[in-house]
Amino acid sequence: MKAAQLGMKVACVEDRGSLGCTCLNVGCIPSKALLQSSHMYAEAQHSFSKHGVLVDGVTVDVAAMQQQKGSAVEGLTKGI
Repeated sequence: MKAAQLGMKVACVEDRGSLGCTCLNVGCIPSKALLQSSHMYAEAQHSFSKHGVLVDGVTVDVAAMQQQKGSAVEGLTKGI
C-alpha cells in the first residue's frame, strides 16, 4: 500500500473476487455494518420515544441489512 502511495508500480494478488484483507471482506467491516443496522433498530424501538419520536411497527428487513453491509464493503474495497 505504501509503495503505491509513493507512486511506485505494485501488483496485488488476491484469490477472492475483491481486494482487501479478511477484516475488510468478511470480518470487522461487515460485522460492524450489521451491528450499526442493529443499533439503529434498537434505537428506534427503545430510544426514539424519549425524544418525542413515536414509531409503531418497527421491523427488521434482513435482506436490506445484508445489502447495506455489502454496499459498505464494496465501497471500501473499490478504494484499494
